[in-house]
Amino acid sequence: MTLPAANSYNLVADIGGTNTRIALAEGRTVLADTVRRYQNADYPGLESVIRQYEADSGGLDPYAACVAVAGPVRDGQASMTNLDWVIDKDTLARATRSHRVAILNDLQAQGHALGFLAPQNVLPILTGPEGNEHAAKLVIGVGTGFNAAPVFDTEHGRLVTPSESGHANLPIRTEQELRLCQYVSNAHGFPAVEDVLSGRGLERVYAFLGQEAGDPREERAHMIMAALADGRDPRAVEAAQIFTRILGTVAGNLSLIQLPFGGVYLVGGVARAFAPYLTQFGFGDAFRDKGRFAGFMGNFAVSVIEDDYAALTGSAAHLVSLAKAES
Repeated sequence: MTLPAANSYNLVADIGGTNTRIALAEGRTVLADTVRRYQNADYPGLESVIRQYEADSGGLDPYAACVAVAGPVRDGQASMTNLDWVIDKDTLARATRSHRVAILNDLQAQGHALGFLAPQNVLPILTGPEGNEHAAKLVIGVGTGFNAAPVFDTEHGRLVTPSESGHANLPIRTEQELRLCQYVSNAHGFPAVEDVLSGRGLERVYAFLGQEAGDPREERAHMIMAALADGRDPRAVEAAQIFTRILGTVAGNLSLIQLPFGGVYLVGGVARAFAPYLTQFGFGDAFRDKGRFAGFMGNFAVSVIEDDYAALTGSAAHLVSLAKAES
């Protein structure tokens, strides 16, 4: 890997619960050959990971740095449920020796990536009228957890507000969903959206169906998706259908709250895995099932982001925006 000239590039990172990916970016473009992945369990903190990246890259001198974190960010400090690292601006500035640093929630980073991704990495699911340049957008993350964030393009730049939407109550539309809600409550004390709409949530839906059938079995999410793909397990198909309908209901609810005339974008590993099945399993019907507002729901196009580096691109784009705001 040949490094760009000193101070001509920025450092970006995507910190998940298990892995951290670090890369260099020129403007909004992430340099693909600079992306490296590290196992978080092998390091005591973010600074150690960045030092390792520096050693692996043959030196670093970025002008700015931005990290996207799978957890809430407040007052420049991030907290993560399954990782005890200290992630704050002082640590990031010390580790990278950068002139400007920023910390984003990972879903905020995905929001900052919108409009800067290759068209082939944006898969349309539901069509809708094109919004104007200031129309709100909505990113919905479905992966290890669930979250959603609105994206506002204002005259003064892009604003992506943080939220914890995955911890809102699970919606109920059918008798079966009521029983699923009760099943989740018995296990966790509170039926949150994330308890169903996530990788672990898909596993819970599968286990719930086993209990309903008097044939309890547990299965990992990736095995459920594999069984869905080859059709060998009807329970996997039913679990995916329930998951898809609830995802459509929740995405529709969030769209009515935020009015994203600029589009709804599903992101995350589980969203990408479900992309081939969303139309087949009734996502659109559930999304638009809003009574007298059913027709109004046609105003919101829905797409799946299939770019695994979107959070890195969003971090790079955010640094460009900060530089413009300060100039």
